[in-house]
Amino acid sequence: MARLALLGGGKMGEALIGGLTSSGWAPADITVAEVFDARRAELVERFPGLAVVPDGASAVAGAETVVVAVKPDDVADALGAAAPALGPAALVLSIAAGVRIAELERLAPGNPVVRVMPNTPALVGKGAAAIAPGSHATDSHLDRAEDILGAVGIVVRLPEELLDAVTGLSGSGPAYVFYLAEALMEAGRAQGLPPAVADKLVVQTLLGAATLLAESGERPENLRAAVTSKGGTTERAVALLDDRGFGAALVDAVAAATERSKEMGAG
Repeated sequence: MARLALLGGGKMGEALIGGLTSSGWAPADITVAEVFDARRAELVERFPGLAVVPDGASAVAGAETVVVAVKPDDVADALGAAAPALGPAALVLSIAAGVRIAELERLAPGNPVVRVMPNTPALVGKGAAAIAPGSHATDSHLDRAEDILGAVGIVVRLPEELLDAVTGLSGSGPAYVFYLAEALMEAGRAQGLPPAVADKLVVQTLLGAATLLAESGERPENLRAAVTSKGGTTERAVALLDDRGFGAALVDAVAAATERSKEMGAG
């Protein structure tokens, strides 16, 4: 009997398995339903002892927690096919973006449901996820969800109506950072740096700045001020960014992504 079953063995599911097994779970505690033969073979090769099956019903039978890790358009088929085999107390934990709790509860009537908005840095154990409880979910179900998702990053609890804002901020957020990285790499090349050097410096600068922000305990405005000498190079650069509306553009970008998330959730 698996402690946890995954519907879907894609990259996010693989990241979760990797995080759990690294934190002490045995592969035998996890069963994965994956429809593609080649992908099943890849997962078994990476995680010896992991049970990987082609159908959801056999994966979820007896599982304490079922993670829905398929694409949003596939949730109805995957969870609908597995639901008859779900135990009545099994927690349904969905990481499918945009699929509302009401739909999950329709597909798994009576089961406790927790909806998750993750992001892709979970692939390297640095994810940021928000969880929202369904009508049958208790604090103990949220605790379990936190324990599972905590294997690949941080977890915060919010009501479902705020998950669209989470989508706009941290769900889409990695793309904003990658966009910034692209622009900085191009800027370095424009100033005459060899491309490989510019790329390396940008990656390390972003990594270092994020680590300093995370570990220093300082507010970002204080860290920025610490490297912004009056009349210096950083002051001139930041003044230009302000003149071009850099901060305001980011605020508007998050708002646009949040609004789109609401539209997609409404169908």
